[in-house]
Amino acid sequence: MQIDVHGRNLDVTPPLREYVNKRLHRLERLFTRDCTCDVELAVERNPRIAEAQVAEATLVTRGQTLRARHAAVDMYAAIDGLADRLRRQVADLLERSAPGRPHHGFEKPAAPEPVDDVAV
Repeated sequence: MQIDVHGRNLDVTPPLREYVNKRLHRLERLFTRDCTCDVELAVERNPRIAEAQVAEATLVTRGQTLRARHAAVDMYAAIDGLADRLRRQVADLLERSAPGRPHHGFEKPAAPEPVDDVAV
């Protein structure tokens, strides 16, 4: 899985990039190599916003696109929250696509064939 990290109103330092890769590393083993994860780290400039550090991610897989966003006071806390949200979405996705017997009820039994009463 390819992880791209870029910043908006923020210079992405090597420790931030390394921390994002470390937190999202667990998702790599669940997907194939052709998946991409685009992570955007941003700082809101409005002084009235208490949780100004924002982390957003878009995970593109075969057939599915997952998006998550988390805001916090600290950028590392925002990345942690983002990783947790993505992990939950991936778990739900894998649970929905798991093969096996459906758990939504049972099949209706087939109607018996009509019997012809023929007098012999």
